[in-house]
Parts: sequence; C-alpha cells; structure tokens
Amino acid sequence: MTKAAAAVAASAAITLLASACTGQSTTSASDDASKDVTVTFWHGWSAPNELKAINDNVARFEKAHPNIHVKVQGNITDDKINQSLRAGGDKAPDVVSSFTTDNVGQFCSSGTFADLAPFLQKSNIDPAATFPKPMLEYTQFEGKRCSLPLLGDAYGLYYNTKEFAAAGITAPPKTLSEFKQDAVKLTKSSGGSYSQLGFMPDFHGYESTPGHFAAQWGVQYFDGAGKSQIAKDPGFAKMFDWQQDMVKALGGFTKLEKYRSGFGDEFGAKNPLQTGQVAMGIDGEWRLGMAKDAGMNDLAVAPFPVPDDQASSYGKGYTTGTIIGIANTSTKKNAAWELVKFMTTDTDAVVSFANAIHNVPSTLAALKSPELDQDPGFKTFIDIAQNPNSTTTPPSVNGGAYQVTLQDFGYAYESGKSKDLTAGLQGVDTQVDKDIAQAK
Repeated sequence: MTKAAAAVAASAAITLLASACTGQSTTSASDDASKDVTVTFWHGWSAPNELKAINDNVARFEKAHPNIHVKVQGNITDDKINQSLRAGGDKAPDVVSSFTTDNVGQFCSSGTFADLAPFLQKSNIDPAATFPKPMLEYTQFEGKRCSLPLLGDAYGLYYNTKEFAAAGITAPPKTLSEFKQDAVKLTKSSGGSYSQLGFMPDFHGYESTPGHFAAQWGVQYFDGAGKSQIAKDPGFAKMFDWQQDMVKALGGFTKLEKYRSGFGDEFGAKNPLQTGQVAMGIDGEWRLGMAKDAGMNDLAVAPFPVPDDQASSYGKGYTTGTIIGIANTSTKKNAAWELVKFMTTDTDAVVSFANAIHNVPSTLAALKSPELDQDPGFKTFIDIAQNPNSTTTPPSVNGGAYQVTLQDFGYAYESGKSKDLTAGLQGVDTQVDKDIAQAK
C-alpha cells in the first residue's frame, strides 16, 4: 500500500458525499449469487506487482466461483469512487476498496457502503474472531460495520546499518532519548546543509506526520461524547515538544527544510532513506520491498522508539490499512459479498496478497500462517501490527478532516507562524468539533 501518505489529504476532499448518495442507495440484497453475473471491483493499487497480485487473487476467486465474473479497475481515487457512487447506474462499481480508513465514518454514516452485518451473519463469520482489533476498529463507525480490512500497514523505524556502524551505534534506539542521541550522532553538517542527516523531524518529511508520531504516546483523539480532546490529552503536547526539540537538535527548521527540498520522490528510487541522505526514518512495511527494488541493502527495521516513561511499551506503532466494502447502489450485493468474503477471509488469498505486495495480513489466521513471508524485517511489522498497544486514527463522520486540521496546525507551529502550543491545540479542538457538527 504505497498510497498511505496521500490518504489524509484524500479524506479531506470527501466531506460532501453524505447527503449526495443516500437517496439512490438500496440496502436490499435480492440477487441470486449462483447465477451468471459480472461484478465490478474498483481499487487504488497501481504498481505492476500490485496489479498482478490483485488480478491473481481475482483469478483464484473466479476459478472457485465460475459463474461470477469480475471486472477489475485499478488506480481509482476516493474522489472518483464518490463521484461514481453519487451518480449510480450501470457504470458504478459493486465492490470498492480504499486506502483511506479515515473515510469509513462517512462511508458508513451516509449509507454509501452497505451494512455488512447481515452478510457476515449469513456466512457465520465472527469479525472479532477473524480480524485483529485495530483493524476491527477502523472498519466500522458507531457500531455499523460497512467495510472489512484488506491487508494493513504498520509503521516502524528504518535505519541505515552502514551509517550506524560508521557512527559506532550497535543497536537501534528503543527510547526517544536514545533516538535523539543517535540522530545527532548520525548527522554530518556540510556548509549550510548536511552530507548526512540522522532523522528528518519536519512534518512535511514524508511519513513524519503528527498522527504517526502521536501514536507512540497512545493518544486518544475523541472523548466518550465524541468531542475532540487533542488539547486535553497530554500526549499531543508532549509529541509537539519532542518534535520541536528534535528540530533544534538537528540544526533548526530552516536548515532542515532546505535539505528536505533536495529529497527525491517518496515512492521513487531516490527516497532519502534509499539514497542514504537520511540515516533513520519512520515508514511503513512497503518500504522494505521498495528499497530492495532500488538496490538498497543497508536498511534494517525495528519498532519506532517510545517515550522514556513508556519504555515498557516498546514494540508498538501506528497502524492503518486498506478497506473494502459493497456499494449500496449495487444491485448485485450477494455476488459482490462472495468476492469481498473471499478477498478478506480466505487465508490463502490474504497470505498470497500480503506476500506479493509486502503488506501486513489482515486476518488472525493469515498472520499465523506458515506460508507467510518469513523475512525478519517483514516479521517486525507483523509484530507491530499485533502489538496490543499499537493504535490507529479513529473514523469520523467527516473522514480525516480532524487529522488535516491537526496537521495544518503542525505546519504552522514548526515554522513559527503559530507560537502558543496550548492555544493552538485548543483551536484545533474547536475547529474539529465545529466541522463534525457541520457534517452531521
């Protein structure tokens, strides 16, 4: 899943769909899944190995269900999904997958995606006994399960073993104080820039986002009443204090931003972790395969360090994933369910897909399968995904708008445009609550 970095931005663009599609949706599933039928499946993957993996799984499904034919279309954004589902008609998809877990709140509350509870019950599938807990959380909203997990992502620490050895560092840091020491030790200034940077803490630094960092403090975004509590949860302020401390220790915001402007594309061969420009970074499990494809063999992985006062929780991290659901506009819901059920619960299908695109399996059975890739780096991410202290960003009625609000404040705060952290976080809460009330 190489689109995770774009997911928050994508989710912010989908705030208008709730009122637009419920009028055309139908919750009934009266089609006969044993008859000859063609279902349309839209997904967002685009890389050649990803497309091959999807098509291979669809071929397995069609072999097991010779009467159900699947028309697959890849590289589909959430914007296009919502435009099509609003319009309805024969050209709209029956089965949809999305990288944007933040949008599950909208998909469920608006009726864009069908409620899967009747289908799960009919197939005798107990979600709690089938899927890992964090994945269960981000595939439902306010008790309504309108999606299922289709592989997952976990975030950890990538580090350059050659640069570690040259600096005399023998093991990856486990606490944030160790991490700071190592980052400074790995940084080499050159004139007004760097010849090597220990870590890029700036929030525009690809996966160095407030949400990914804040997971290490085990933050809670909303209180029991659904109100934003970013200013009240001390973890957020601690995360911002830590980030500011890292920025200062590594040369300051202006110098770091200048260096960052010379980085290659995040998903290209010139990613700074792969070129050695940066010695450590936070990223998802897909980077393992990308680095190898780019000829980079000096990267190792470990869980991202934790706050010193939470040292016993080392091993946790931020988790997210891809979701899949049935369009409520579909007139072929029973046939569509057969495809969704196969893609999400067939152990061989989940394992083969996970192995092919280097994503974390999304069922408990697949996570324990002996057929799963036993690469030690990959296993690190599987362990992070299964860690009970790992967290995700919760679904909201207006998608990831709350994350965008927090991220925008992060940009303003790190650049010095916003100087009062407490007031800034209170402002985030006010804006988030206002946006949610408006969406409802």
